[in-house]
Amino acid sequence: MLCRQCEEACAPAGCTKIGICGKTEELSTAMDTLIGTLIELAASGRTGSEADEIIVDGLFMTLSNTNFDESRIVSLTEAARHLIGAPVDIRVPDILSLDADEDLRSLKELLLLGLKGMAAYYHHARVLGYGDETVTAFIRKALTSLAKSLSADELVALNMECGTVGATVLALLDKANTETYGTPEITKVRTGVGRNPGILITGHDLKDLEQLLEQTQGTGVDVYTHGEMLAASSYPAFKKYKNLVGNYGGAWYAQKEEFARFNGPIVATTNCVLIPKETYADRLYTTGTAGIPGTFNIPCVDGKKDFSRVIEQAKKCAPPEQIDDRELTIGFGHSQVLSLADAIVGAVKSGAISRFVVMAGCDGHFGKRTYYTEFAESLPKDTVILTAGCAKYRLNRLDLGDIGGIPRLIDAGQCNDCYSLVVIALKLAEVFGTDVNGLPLSFNISWYEQKAVLVLLTLLSLGVKDIMLGPRLPKFISPGILDVLVKNFGIKGNSTVREDMVILNIAEQ
Repeated sequence: MLCRQCEEACAPAGCTKIGICGKTEELSTAMDTLIGTLIELAASGRTGSEADEIIVDGLFMTLSNTNFDESRIVSLTEAARHLIGAPVDIRVPDILSLDADEDLRSLKELLLLGLKGMAAYYHHARVLGYGDETVTAFIRKALTSLAKSLSADELVALNMECGTVGATVLALLDKANTETYGTPEITKVRTGVGRNPGILITGHDLKDLEQLLEQTQGTGVDVYTHGEMLAASSYPAFKKYKNLVGNYGGAWYAQKEEFARFNGPIVATTNCVLIPKETYADRLYTTGTAGIPGTFNIPCVDGKKDFSRVIEQAKKCAPPEQIDDRELTIGFGHSQVLSLADAIVGAVKSGAISRFVVMAGCDGHFGKRTYYTEFAESLPKDTVILTAGCAKYRLNRLDLGDIGGIPRLIDAGQCNDCYSLVVIALKLAEVFGTDVNGLPLSFNISWYEQKAVLVLLTLLSLGVKDIMLGPRLPKFISPGILDVLVKNFGIKGNSTVREDMVILNIAEQ
């Protein structure tokens, strides 16, 4: 076993006996076998919805903290082998090395992890009925390339293309979400609890939330969002549900304590689920690509999911234990922010706003992540923070105030809503007659898993430079490739709040 795809992978090279996530050596091997089989399927020339679904779901299921059920990984591998049919004449690489040359291995691994993030976002769009053949064609091409002997230049080009297609996927998902549920609006969401029993829904799948809300209406059971599902409350379509009462808890990494205190059932819809404690294991359900051994996985039949089993259990549970009681302000998607464009541009021109700081991405266990809270607290009062993803939970309980009515914390939504931050930046660049790198804009990004890898590649493909990445740089990046990223793109790791503010042109030395 060798797994180094997440930020918390064990030092120095990665996880070798058991994953920091709890993934066993047997599960890791099964996932490596699945990836190898998906490469064969991509190279076989098989196309069509069945092949694309297996490839996309297979890549997504191997994303960090998504599926721990070895039987489902094996089952999907068998489905892929059945579709391949006759053996494919390619050299499927050893996933542990991918290539003997460390720099080539690093570029291939970067591409593979970017594809996992792409597959996850594409899966979300596909669930809502949106697709794009250019995306699945690229995924097949890129997977096939992993079995070829390519030069460093060719692999760099593929990674940049991955970022370009990543922008297409993020735009597609934004379109899917907004055309299905409306354009996000500035919304206040409560974090306290009511007196009714509740169901907690976590992950990213908005359609699962919609179906759960429909089925819980009139049952006396309330629904709470968790983690990145918080963003759902900003969509107009969800405002009609009185049984959607608020958000419970924070980022994914604290779920073992929060889920135990929720008292009711929990539905995990996508990644960001952990192997549960016994105290709530009998209340945890999975669906879609998510999987935990021993939990009931809610199937999808003709596009419909039956949550009656979850609802009946909820009725027998005590109401949630309160762990917080405040309001969080969300809903700053690109359409909402651009409606404030005149005020924002005016504030920049007048000097009321000196700089924007993108603090988006992922949260995690690592103690050094308190750095992001300290960084936000230390920012000058004339700066505005742009956030998306669960990184928001290091920031959204701070009293940062506003600048002339413009909030100093602008929360665009889920990790995929980093797309909104890109749209906002590009629009500001257009208004000020410059490019993104010419704006008073700094990037201090926290990463954790492979969706963040895809977002990073997307930013690089758009020409964004001088991104600060932390809390630790990826272990799958070789020293040689890191040197290329530093020289060509200005990628840098973080250090201390004071030093980084100077590096990011926020404070003087």
